[in-house]
Amino acid sequence: MNFPFYIARRYLFSKKSHNAINIISMVSVCGVVVATIALVCALSVLNGFVSLVSSMLSNFDPELKILPAHGKVFDPTLPAVQEVKKLPGVALFCEVLQDNALVRYRDRQIVTTVKGVDDTFAKLTRIDSILIDSRDGKFVLADEVANFASLGVGTATLLGVRANYSDPLEIYVPKRDEKVNLANPASSFNLDYAFIGSVYATNQQMYDENFMLLPLPLVRSLFHYEKEVSAIELALAPGADVNSVKSQIKSLLGENFWVKDRYEQQEASFKMMQGEKWMIFLILCFILILALFNVIGSLSMLMIEKKEDVRTLRNMGADDRLIRRIFLFEGWMISGLGALIGVIIGLTLCLLQQELGIIKLGQAAGSFIIDAYPVRVEAGDVILVFITVLTIGFLAAWYPVHYLGKKWLDK
Repeated sequence: MNFPFYIARRYLFSKKSHNAINIISMVSVCGVVVATIALVCALSVLNGFVSLVSSMLSNFDPELKILPAHGKVFDPTLPAVQEVKKLPGVALFCEVLQDNALVRYRDRQIVTTVKGVDDTFAKLTRIDSILIDSRDGKFVLADEVANFASLGVGTATLLGVRANYSDPLEIYVPKRDEKVNLANPASSFNLDYAFIGSVYATNQQMYDENFMLLPLPLVRSLFHYEKEVSAIELALAPGADVNSVKSQIKSLLGENFWVKDRYEQQEASFKMMQGEKWMIFLILCFILILALFNVIGSLSMLMIEKKEDVRTLRNMGADDRLIRRIFLFEGWMISGLGALIGVIIGLTLCLLQQELGIIKLGQAAGSFIIDAYPVRVEAGDVILVFITVLTIGFLAAWYPVHYLGKKWLDK
């Protein structure tokens, strides 16, 4: 066994002549344990919220989305775009045309975003699972005689409509290739109709409050497009790697197109959540630093108490480097032991919360989307916490040994 480590281990666990040193050492370990538990649990809970948001997005956002880098629309029949269809990792290919329109129902009207999709959209997303009102319990775009609109719950509330209403919605779009007729402004709009087919709730404001799904041919007719689309949404084959397929599509399409995954489609939201995660991490690191101040006090008192031992070691031939290593190991063992115990307890608490949902979000059932705090443990976060605690613990031990030790350990 390494001699300095052996002596440091004896110093940590053996009883000191002054009981206060034992107490301070245990307080140091406990402080590191509590801070480590807080780091593991906080990062895991924030990961859980990210996973929750991601699962909500999967109801509406595609796994990959192709957008034009310049302009609003592009031609989906381009050879490079058609090559994307043939990729083995691509399972579904949905053409989309999206823009703003004025929607009117009786005496109510709003400006909303209309999104034209084809029949593939129902397979691409899990929209059937988020319908709260529909004609026959499923998502429908059109039948033999009529077009249908699927509205977000907020849009439906503003218009005062439900899926079983018999009157259609009136959809107005300015004619993009004509000037406004000031004498008769109504003639400058394209008008078409769609019955209310369903109402959905994604629990995302951008889709619930100001969004409407329509058949793609209807939207093309309203905006005077023949075959253009504003985006192409993709679902991947089971087992396909998102990053790998994304790279393949980028190489096919070049710089004229953007290819975005779910996180990039909601970039602002996820950046905010990641920012919150690392801010909490930094705050807890400051708390850890405060907890490790006890290490400085513990090592300082230990060096004072062990002056006779140091003198004996010097007489036996020990040099300054070996003596300092003894007390460095002492400090590292305090932080290392605390980090190990803290990680184990933190992981145990996270697994209990994950399985049992011990800590609830609210008193009333159904007040939130979920009842208990979500948790997802990531190995990378656990390793980061462990390394962070050891690094700060190293610095906390290094200072008293190399600076304060000059007074109490040197000859």
